Amino acid sequence: MMIASVSAQVPQTASTPDAGPSGVPASAPQPQTQAQPAQPVVQDKVTISNAARALQEAAETATQTAKEAQGGDRQAQRKLVAEQARRIAR
Repeated sequence: MMIASVSAQVPQTASTPDAGPSGVPASAPQPQTQAQPAQPVVQDKVTISNAARALQEAAETATQTAKEAQGGDRQAQRKLVAEQARRIAR
């Protein structure tokens, strides 16, 4: 079996003295590009189950719970109150 590479050289055109960097004279009109219509953006919607939310809440740190409670998260506030009640009961 024989493998041979094939390559083609593209001849370079000489640019004129008043030509721009693309080799086209500066006074020549630039080709207009057609604007393509925007493609619709595909958005995925993710829903977390109640069990996953409960697990996530149970696994969060005390620092994170305190920050959420300070931010007005009612569930975090209840969790902090419950933890304080358990500490007092010991």
